[in-house]
Amino acid sequence: TTYTDPNGKTRTWESAERATRPKDSLVDGVGIVAVLEKRTGPEIVLQKQFRPPVDKVCIEVPAGLIDAGESPEVCAVRELKEETGYVGEPMKGGFGISPVMFNDPGFCNTNLNMVHITVDMSNPENQNLKPELEDNEFIEVFSVPLKDLYSECRKLEKEGYAIDARVGTLAEGIEIARKWKL
Repeated sequence: TTYTDPNGKTRTWESAERATRPKDSLVDGVGIVAVLEKRTGPEIVLQKQFRPPVDKVCIEVPAGLIDAGESPEVCAVRELKEETGYVGEPMKGGFGISPVMFNDPGFCNTNLNMVHITVDMSNPENQNLKPELEDNEFIEVFSVPLKDLYSECRKLEKEGYAIDARVGTLAEGIEIARKWKL
């Protein structure tokens, strides 16, 4: 990409561009913070998925690209069901969807909304899960108590997994809130 800096000098910046964003959408896709409502406390749904650019299995939240005409909330519910088998609902009260977030603005234009979804574990649909993976998706689904997310990320990293920035940032946020008693 060529651009002009604040001093008027033309510069070149190495970057990538996602070209799949629907014309009627502000975002490329969604990241899904799916929280299982369990008697033992809330747990976050995570995935293990091999990612060729880092040549590692990554620990990620469910996510996916938005389809034309689809809202982020509808996309999140669809992707959660497809990738994990869970059926959930976006949270209400203004916390269901994040502002538009850019994944790596120093390198690419990819952006998303994080959609916060609650999963009612008493719902019979959330018992014998049946993900509907695409033929190029190889995903292992697991959950972690939210209170243990940071320590679990540390443990998984020591085991050789790559921690997706969204998962790591969420874990850091929980730890910051705990440390400063927010």
